[in-house]
Amino acid sequence: MTSHQPDSRPDFARKDINLASAGLGAAAVSVTDDFFAEVSRMLADDAAVFYPDRYDDNGKWMDGWESRRRRGPGHDIAVVRLAVRGRITGFDVDTSHFTGNYPPACRIEAASCAGEPDAATQWTELLPMSPLGPSAHHYFACLDAGVWTHVRLHIHPDGGVARLRVYGRPELDRQAAGSAELDLASALNGARIVAFSDAHYGAYHRMLAPGRGLNMGDGWETRRRREPGHDWIIVELGARGIIERASVDTAFYKGNFPESCSMQAADLAGMTGDLDRAIVTSSMFWEELVGRTKLSADAIHNIGAEAVKPLGPVTHVRLNIHPDGGVSRLRLFGRLA
Repeated sequence: MTSHQPDSRPDFARKDINLASAGLGAAAVSVTDDFFAEVSRMLADDAAVFYPDRYDDNGKWMDGWESRRRRGPGHDIAVVRLAVRGRITGFDVDTSHFTGNYPPACRIEAASCAGEPDAATQWTELLPMSPLGPSAHHYFACLDAGVWTHVRLHIHPDGGVARLRVYGRPELDRQAAGSAELDLASALNGARIVAFSDAHYGAYHRMLAPGRGLNMGDGWETRRRREPGHDWIIVELGARGIIERASVDTAFYKGNFPESCSMQAADLAGMTGDLDRAIVTSSMFWEELVGRTKLSADAIHNIGAEAVKPLGPVTHVRLNIHPDGGVSRLRLFGRLA
């Protein structure tokens, strides 16, 4: 990906979807103790913040999950329902701002169940006991090939975790989808951002999230372009499919919406390896899917079948915005190939 600041995170954290994102629908379903800071904060999409002078009835306000100090045996546990069934590629156990109150170690298990876990649920260890440090991101790769619905975070013995990220790929149920129309650009269906020209503002991954944007920071926005050309972003679809219609939402972008947009697409099925760099170069020459289309402020722009060119099955789409600006949500409706 191209941006002003190099992204030094592991591949799984840069390329895969956070299945534990509250913004995608993940939720904490149980916790042994969250006396100091409620467990739901641990799943927030934005980075953890610190307010030096903020306190509540139980003590210092912290942005994350924090249990009380244990005075006996045992340890604390939080169970999280993932936003969607998926294969897990890695974790980020983030202790940002927890300095004298972080857990010294953690381990993570996963389960797959139709409802919520109970006493009979079988758990599989994905991350063995691993050390944690103060106020830092702790990235752990996961090589397990299973498909999971829940994770269970153990912290030993107690303390605070600012954010838990569970990176992976949603498992699209092709049999359930059948020939019905679905959003091939939805993160919940496995779509992901491959690359972009710029993402100076906002949270670009939220462009593929469900619902409409929550504010101007909840989407993809580029800096003001001061040179010729235009900005672009490339989406790998959740599955190879035939796109029939599209939607571009500029919610909350009023003085900074793009003047217009266009789309290109390609079928890269069968190609293997890390192709992100090659994809960026080749995308300039992909076939046109949607011609240049006028956009307006703070509005949903529906692009009907008459404006979508029949390219057949595709796996990747490049959204071009002219010359720059913000897009809150992108929808690419179609059927599985």
